[in-house]
Amino acid sequence: MKLTHTVYVTNPLGLHIRPASQIAKLLQNYTSSVFISFNGQTVDARSVMSLLVLSVKQDSAIDLIIEGVDAEETLEVLRGAFENQFEETVLDERQ
Repeated sequence: MKLTHTVYVTNPLGLHIRPASQIAKLLQNYTSSVFISFNGQTVDARSVMSLLVLSVKQDSAIDLIIEGVDAEETLEVLRGAFENQFEETVLDERQ
């Protein structure tokens, strides 16, 4: 099965090292091939360095492309991670 789904990067710092690492770690539990497409570039989502090269900023739309027997489950896990902003919180320095 092949799925394509658009998600939004809402993290204030965009798709930086921490969420990129979390994506790669999450995908260790799934067999589907996963690619992320942004601004005409498509990279393997299991490669932290490839994800960083995309330079995805906050409020950017990216496409998840997932193919394999566990594609639906993989999509749900990734979509949840993006919706939860990879559990990041940015503290307001004025507080």
